[in-house]
Amino acid sequence: MSKKLIGIIAASLLVTGLAGCNRDNKKATADGAESIDTIGEQVKYKITGIEPGSGHMHATERVLEEYDLAEWEVTTGNGAAMTAALKKSYDKKEPIIVTGWSPHWKFVRYDLKFLDDPKLVYGGTEEIHTIGRIGLNEDFPEAYEIFQRFKWDVKDMEEIMVEIEEGTEPEEAAQHWIDKHKAKVDKWTEGVRKVKGVQIKIASTVWDSEIASHHMMKLVLEDMGYDVKLMFVELGPLFAAIADGSTDVSFAPWLPNSHKPYVEKFEGKFDDIGVNMENVRQGLVVPSYMDIDSIEDLK
Repeated sequence: MSKKLIGIIAASLLVTGLAGCNRDNKKATADGAESIDTIGEQVKYKITGIEPGSGHMHATERVLEEYDLAEWEVTTGNGAAMTAALKKSYDKKEPIIVTGWSPHWKFVRYDLKFLDDPKLVYGGTEEIHTIGRIGLNEDFPEAYEIFQRFKWDVKDMEEIMVEIEEGTEPEEAAQHWIDKHKAKVDKWTEGVRKVKGVQIKIASTVWDSEIASHHMMKLVLEDMGYDVKLMFVELGPLFAAIADGSTDVSFAPWLPNSHKPYVEKFEGKFDDIGVNMENVRQGLVVPSYMDIDSIEDLK
């Protein structure tokens, strides 16, 4: 074999080898140039979700339909699995898309962003409301006044959530927040008469955000003399318990969009006491290092 032929074969093998060593998010085109994979190809057309059946996941399924994302799938699991997957990818600076909501401790821990939702499938910003059973204002007028005044912001809740995520017990983390923000808490309770041993029942979901808020309000009420019974249930049973009077109050519902089906189902059977937090939202979330800004970019 001639030296010239050997040289040509060696050069061909070198080119082939280099092509095989392309980075995972690149591919060779017909003319030998490299092109970046689409976002879908980078994440294998997968969105990492949470528990199936939640309003958040139903909205995400509608996103796939409204934005014509037929190739995409939403994996189910739970909040802990979602944040574990996010951490794994974030630590390696790898692309990932998760279903997300704010407030949540992940926005404090990581540099993240919501993808724009121009069709407003997720409904834009929302509010968290305080709801109570019918007659609560007559039976517990002192507590009712506190509930009417109760209002805090996203950063307040995330303070407690981050501490819980770092290993502090929920009630201890909530007490730390109360101690640090005494002036804010005083606005809720100032001038309200204390009671002695009156039992009141609070219902919460098991979401990280509501674990934070309900433990905090449990402590506030206990300081006012209430014997607080805190229970954790799914959202449907929560609304049902408020509606039939077996529990007194909850600070969990997201309105007007996320929990609209429950509001419609139990219309007239609960008291919408007021807004306790504004500017909460849900949607698709990505690390800020990803070059994508809108759900439309997933096409």
